[in-house]
Amino acid sequence: MKLIVISGRSGSGKSTALNALEDAGYNCIDNFPVILLQSLVHNTLRDASLAESKMAVCIDARSRDLERFPEILLSIDRMDVDCQVIYLDALSPTLVKRFSETRRRHPLTNANTDLRQAIDAEAEVLESIADLADLTIDTTVLTSQGLRDTMSGRVAAKSSSGISLLFRSFGFKYGVPVDADQVFDVRCLPNPHWLEELRPLTGLDQPVIDYLSGEEMVDNMFNDIAAYLNHWIPRFEDNARVYMTVAIGCTGGQHRSVYLTERLAAHFAAQFENVLVRHREIDA
Repeated sequence: MKLIVISGRSGSGKSTALNALEDAGYNCIDNFPVILLQSLVHNTLRDASLAESKMAVCIDARSRDLERFPEILLSIDRMDVDCQVIYLDALSPTLVKRFSETRRRHPLTNANTDLRQAIDAEAEVLESIADLADLTIDTTVLTSQGLRDTMSGRVAAKSSSGISLLFRSFGFKYGVPVDADQVFDVRCLPNPHWLEELRPLTGLDQPVIDYLSGEEMVDNMFNDIAAYLNHWIPRFEDNARVYMTVAIGCTGGQHRSVYLTERLAAHFAAQFENVLVRHREIDA
């Protein structure tokens, strides 16, 4: 049995994520009570015809007994279940804007709690789940389609064995990705931005690739990052790590970080089955 638990603050995209899993063949249940999770798994495993089923449940702040999630998850881990916890989140101002645009009522608002207070309080309510997440997805700059692609490509399509690696480029001037596990700063490298003919291009374009691949400092940076990851990724795998996001950042997220992200992803795709590439500033 494969079980995916979706959680996160309201407005972060939980319904979109659950719909993506449903389209991928999962049996999905929204607003599922934490206290019933163990019974769901137990009863499913008792039925031989359902033992290989794929299920996804969404648990949000409306559920009672959220503080019991760690002990319930531990009991599920002792069963023959491939269980993953996916936590969605976004910056609080983004969540406020989404609620304002949709005019939906936040589940924690009341006569004494306004929208911003409810959104901030929700993070504390869901802390027991967030702390145990195998994968945290920051949806601040993700479109609905981008989130669906992430769920289908990284979660639903992931094989049952091996770590899933995501290499993501970004620009420091737009902020560091909050869901990154490893962050590497490559702003010290020669910058194609200062060459007029390369400025409008990106690290995906051949002239930029030719320029950066001819720089010894760029090769040294690649070799150092690759050596670090070559050494430590297997240790994370040994510790039952399911997902890892490696973020490579330059100033604007257009040239250096894109080039190195592509190069690192190609390097590790030869060693690991589940390797994905995203360019935050280009894909947005």
